[in-house]
Amino acid sequence: MSIFKKNPFGHYLILKLWLTRIMGLLTHQRYKGFNTLEIEGSEIIPELPETNVLFVSNHQTYFADVVAMLHVFNASLSGRENSIKNVGYLWNPKLNTYYVAAKETMSKSLLTKIMAYAGSISIERTWRADGKNVNRQVKFSDISNIGKALNDGWVITFPQGTTTPWKPLRKGTAHIIKTFRPVVVPVVIDGFRRSFDKQGLFIKKKGILQHIVIKEPLEFDFENDSVAEIIEKLEYAIEQHPSFLKVIPESELMAYEASNNERRFRPHKEPDTD
Repeated sequence: MSIFKKNPFGHYLILKLWLTRIMGLLTHQRYKGFNTLEIEGSEIIPELPETNVLFVSNHQTYFADVVAMLHVFNASLSGRENSIKNVGYLWNPKLNTYYVAAKETMSKSLLTKIMAYAGSISIERTWRADGKNVNRQVKFSDISNIGKALNDGWVITFPQGTTTPWKPLRKGTAHIIKTFRPVVVPVVIDGFRRSFDKQGLFIKKKGILQHIVIKEPLEFDFENDSVAEIIEKLEYAIEQHPSFLKVIPESELMAYEASNNERRFRPHKEPDTD
């Protein structure tokens, strides 16, 4: 690899390589030590095309979700099926993997800026900013950047745009699917909300069983499927359709609400970047 080679966003690949290796080493024990990560379906990862793949997932923390996925993807590409055992896979990671994140989140601290360099496609949220509801127009440059990332490799997105469960999916994801026609792979995660703080930077509780389920790619009629139909397919695929509320135990719903209230009234603390 040329030390001067850059990705389409102008980031040096040699720097991204070492950031991925270092961050991977620092975070591995969060999924294979303090807690246990159970993986299903990773055998499909090596079969996916090199570019234009969109992973669509529910969301539980700002960073722990996507870091776990990067571990799973790279381990799978290195021949480990449903396992992240042995961190040797970090030596040759897939460098054209990106994830969609809010620009305000990725610019808060030195740590988040480093994480952004490692693969973030930072976008301006149209519905919320600085903890307040807003109503902004979609920036075409944001959509263009997602298309640029898909053209270069794989993209992870969380279409609910929030870590709160069972919220409606944002229509922008459906527009991206209709526009760029990627291979769409649903991912369902669980256990991250219980094991990490909301940001996903600090371990909240040890001994938690975390889950990542990677499902078969979805099929769409890109010409005829409406935005609403695509959204509904995604909601079912990532198990966030409102109908799932009817089969979730009341005790679990109360636990989610208690967790949300605890975060809501906890004094705000910025991540430690030392």
